[in-house]
Amino acid sequence: MYVRQPFGFVVKGQEEKVYKLRKALYGLKQAPRAWNQRIDQFLRLLGFGRCSLEYGVYIRSLPADFGVNNKLIVCLYVNDLLVTRGNNEAINQFKQ
Repeated sequence: MYVRQPFGFVVKGQEEKVYKLRKALYGLKQAPRAWNQRIDQFLRLLGFGRCSLEYGVYIRSLPADFGVNNKLIVCLYVNDLLVTRGNNEAINQFKQ
């Protein structure tokens, strides 16, 4: 399976090229488990904690200068992420 280069990761001068997906994460029975383990490790490395009530929700406290609602919330659904926060700067930093 091939996909276009995602926004923000396009290689200059090679915009017409595509990425080949590895079969390790796609097409195998253990793919969902492997994906979940990998994203869980990555989000924990970034300082997120898993919500005790909802398995696919991760929360990270932000510094006080982000305001009263100083939480960044990431919801994991299959292989999509939903990021929410009252402050766009925090979301942009997370994306980077």
